[in-house]
Amino acid sequence: MEETFRPDAIIIGAGLAGLTAAMEITNAGKKVLLLDQETEQNIGGQAFWSFGGLFLINSPQQRRMGIKDSYELALQDWKGTAGFDRPEDYWPRQWAEAYLKFAAGEKYQYISKLGIKLMFMVGWAERGDGSATGHGNSVPRFHVSWGTGTGVVKPFVEKAYKAKDKGLLQMKFRHRVTEFITENGKIKGLKGDILEDDHKERGAATNRNVISSFEYTAPNVIIASGGIGANHELVRKNWPERLGKAPENMVCGVPAYVDGKMIGIAESAGAHIINPDRMWHYTEGLQNWDPIWPNHGIRILPGPSSLWFDAKGKRLPAPFLPGFDTLGTLKYIQETGFSYSWFILTQKIIKKEFALSGSEQNPDITNKDYPLFLKRIFGKKHRVQWKHLKNMEKTLLYQTIWKILLKG
Repeated sequence: MEETFRPDAIIIGAGLAGLTAAMEITNAGKKVLLLDQETEQNIGGQAFWSFGGLFLINSPQQRRMGIKDSYELALQDWKGTAGFDRPEDYWPRQWAEAYLKFAAGEKYQYISKLGIKLMFMVGWAERGDGSATGHGNSVPRFHVSWGTGTGVVKPFVEKAYKAKDKGLLQMKFRHRVTEFITENGKIKGLKGDILEDDHKERGAATNRNVISSFEYTAPNVIIASGGIGANHELVRKNWPERLGKAPENMVCGVPAYVDGKMIGIAESAGAHIINPDRMWHYTEGLQNWDPIWPNHGIRILPGPSSLWFDAKGKRLPAPFLPGFDTLGTLKYIQETGFSYSWFILTQKIIKKEFALSGSEQNPDITNKDYPLFLKRIFGKKHRVQWKHLKNMEKTLLYQTIWKILLKG
């Protein structure tokens, strides 16, 4: 780092959270040093690969569809889902209330000013058990961005490079933080390894060859390094008993760099880590037929018409229906003694309400290709995604319904 550049803050992680923090700080005229262990082509992190779903309350899209939503209703849903029942839930509760006020207020204008556009339909993710105070969303709130997660990340990346050109931001990739520097009980900086450059495509696992080291100081340090989704060792270590036994086989919806190692490094420096057992895992995962990262998984986004059976052929009871109660369904499936289940559906259902999550699985939305999107919606043939599904022979049986049912 040049001697003349003295950062007001160091941010660890160049994903969406880190980029957003960098944008807010540099907008205030302060200087930021942004560090990430990955290569520059991975800027934006796992958000780049997401479907781009955004949580909004009482949005124009909701009102246009006749959906009545409010901060009060969303707060009730959030509390029913979070189940705040521990002393350490004080700050999560404060965060939830602040975020919901943001989602019900300035968030729509915030993303609009960045050029993020939303699709006209609002999805109803995690509908819950149908009770007023229980788990889940009482109304649809899942707004898909036009451009998926790739489109959400883009303006924040552009803002970062503009801040860099102004001399307010320095980005250093292949910089892996391994230790915090403390003084009188406060974090004053950090140390780490400089990794060898790697030219693999975005999302692919990169090398961990150390070629040098670094040490930087700043009055403020922000950790925005992501979760533990690709580190199954940590997932199993923190797996809660209430969800039953952890599945023997799991796929990864995120690249290998989502390893959660900064959590342990922060804890070693005195950070208070809370609720490691409160994790979120989807049950509708398939092995990707054309993987980018190790153990690459794809999540099915099924509509409510699919018939869902456990490994023994018993239909899952309510509320364990597609899109209703993710963790409840996970617990139910694990209690059967098998770590898999079956969707049974017709080609008509597939065409109408079957989708795959992720930016690479939805090229029409990701690339903002109106003709391809309209062809997907109104075309006579199945969605392009179905061709990909049929390639996944290990996890999919492609037969007519009556043959499957007759075979019992």
